[in-house]
Amino acid sequence: MYGALHVQGNRILDKDNNPVQLKGMSLFWSQWSTAFYNAKTIQYLAKTIQCTVVRAAIGDYLINDRHEQITTVIDAAIANNIYVIIDWHAHDAVDHKNEVREFFISMATKYKNVANVIFEIYNEPENQSWSEIKTYAETIIHGIRQTGANHLIIVGTSTWCQDVDIAAQDRINDFTNIAYTLHFYAGSHRDELRLKAQTALNHGIAIFVTEWGTCDASGNGNLDLQKSEKWIQFMNSNYLSWCNWSVNDKDETTSALKSGISSSKPYGPWHSDDLTESGRFVFQKISDEN
Repeated sequence: MYGALHVQGNRILDKDNNPVQLKGMSLFWSQWSTAFYNAKTIQYLAKTIQCTVVRAAIGDYLINDRHEQITTVIDAAIANNIYVIIDWHAHDAVDHKNEVREFFISMATKYKNVANVIFEIYNEPENQSWSEIKTYAETIIHGIRQTGANHLIIVGTSTWCQDVDIAAQDRINDFTNIAYTLHFYAGSHRDELRLKAQTALNHGIAIFVTEWGTCDASGNGNLDLQKSEKWIQFMNSNYLSWCNWSVNDKDETTSALKSGISSSKPYGPWHSDDLTESGRFVFQKISDEN
């Protein structure tokens, strides 16, 4: 619906140069949530929940080739006219730079003419410095761009994707169409992190919130919908696209679905009784605002 996305200043724009704000869901780690990595789940998220983006959190790829699992989600997103984030979901990606580069080259080669695809090249660096992350990112981006793919690329930032202000002071200049990752959990991250995000925006970089949760940073306990609402207002006011964590039925606060849904109804229909309190809140927000 928005065509090929591109970055101008601190905004992500559509094919007509209008600001875009995508809103949707992240799937859980692929190796632990396989039941939801199917075309019917993506169709349900797109058509019933009204997601405009889904995120495929690809974990464990170096141990188990998950090519079919990934392409199933990507192709379903394309078929349902929504965007899909291909997320290298690991904390140690800098240690496997060559393997990650080859993975994204293969994805970029396959989908270089498809506007729906977004590349997230590093989920949540932990103790790595921004300098290390930037060097890694430039290597991966170079590989993607060599294929001819000019898709939006989202670069993880230091300290679990909270240091967007640091990245803004030393941005990637050798490539265009780059956004930077901000992650937050409403029960733990509040005004201080919003200030960091605003500082980064003021410095002129684009931000994409590829993962956020309604509780504290552990993913469990301390559900805080009031603070979640404050974050949503901040994202709306700054046109920040987002994916909520997560489409899963693990027994924890951030799961949108209650335990057992993966075996009984992995692709819906999901009624109110099938959803957690977090799931009801987030799905309603997506449906209303999209």
